[in-house]
Amino acid sequence: MSRPNGSGSLWAAALVAVAAGLLRPEPARAQVNGVTETEVVFGMSAAFSGQAKELGRQMKIGIDVAFAAANEAGGVHGRKLALVAMDDGYEPARTQTAMKELVEKRKVFGIVGNVGTPTAVVAVPYAVEKGVLFFGAFTGAGLLRNDPPDRFVFNYRASYAEETAAMVRYLIEVRRIKPNQIAVFAQEDAYGDAGFNGVAHMMRRYKRDPAQVIRVGYKRNTTDVADAVKIVKQNASKIRAVIMVPTAKAAARFVQKLRDERLDLVFSAVSFVGSNELAEELMQLGPRYADGVIVTQVVPLPTSKATAILKYQQLLSRFAPSEKPGFVSLEGYVAASVLVEALKRAGKNLSTDTLIEAIEGIKGWDMGIGVPITFGPSEHQGSHKVWGTVIDAQGIFRALELE
Repeated sequence: MSRPNGSGSLWAAALVAVAAGLLRPEPARAQVNGVTETEVVFGMSAAFSGQAKELGRQMKIGIDVAFAAANEAGGVHGRKLALVAMDDGYEPARTQTAMKELVEKRKVFGIVGNVGTPTAVVAVPYAVEKGVLFFGAFTGAGLLRNDPPDRFVFNYRASYAEETAAMVRYLIEVRRIKPNQIAVFAQEDAYGDAGFNGVAHMMRRYKRDPAQVIRVGYKRNTTDVADAVKIVKQNASKIRAVIMVPTAKAAARFVQKLRDERLDLVFSAVSFVGSNELAEELMQLGPRYADGVIVTQVVPLPTSKATAILKYQQLLSRFAPSEKPGFVSLEGYVAASVLVEALKRAGKNLSTDTLIEAIEGIKGWDMGIGVPITFGPSEHQGSHKVWGTVIDAQGIFRALELE
């Protein structure tokens, strides 16, 4: 190379500058909230107080167990998984505060296992606005299942529309109950509305005007079912079955009062009721209150012998030895296990974008629950399976064929 005209010192300086440019290290990757070399921190907003506290407690147990199993195996790409859980009391105003605390102050990487529909009305738009992953919430509401789906929102479980569709079909086609003999008992908020809308959709298929369906209810976080019971009694000659979209204590009170009236009704509830808590509440009243109550589920029987369920039972006994297997903790475990699988696929270079790409790449993954898990860019719900269960006179859940 010929030296340009000018002083030697300027030429030497230029060579040093060129060398510095060639040797300059690549800029460090921008820090991702909630992610360090050794840890990934997720957040959860759920009820840990009030009428729905058992739902939050059980959901957290399932997530904790799945995370503990992953951490014991060395974490995911060397990172341990942590969960910061906040109590929103199943009240939307408190959810807003909890979500801001988790995302803006605690700076979690993503949200997993939130509980409830009225709370999701607040949490989901916030997560989408902030570009934060919102994964595996314990709700089957349609607001988490937009078409096309919101980029940051992923569900493991079947929707309330799918649960209520399965139950309407069962009552009409298996139990031979007429569409006009089915009523709805639903919480008076977005949760109850989501369940009722699923019933209404199916009623149209059976040529039944949804406006003619008898709907009764109660206010969230209460067990005041007196008005609902009164209306059902007044229409006793017209009703043979009631589809319930409640929480456990309200459902138990409703069933108790109507069975005390000697009304011969088929009671069914969606999974959010908190199945094990419902069975316990009814059995405290007496076997005749529990016997025959149907609950649709989005996971298999937690006492079954399926591969993943046996593993869940084993892990539960190790990491939460005082807890019995239950539907809600199993759902938390399954949802968190799907998330762990996606984290593995996302690789070491973890970000919200790489994790979303990994989740959308899960196709037909068989974790051993009897149904494969599948996602895609236009499919943000991993499972559409609805299982049927019924409580017997001993308070034990048995499998119920819905078709």
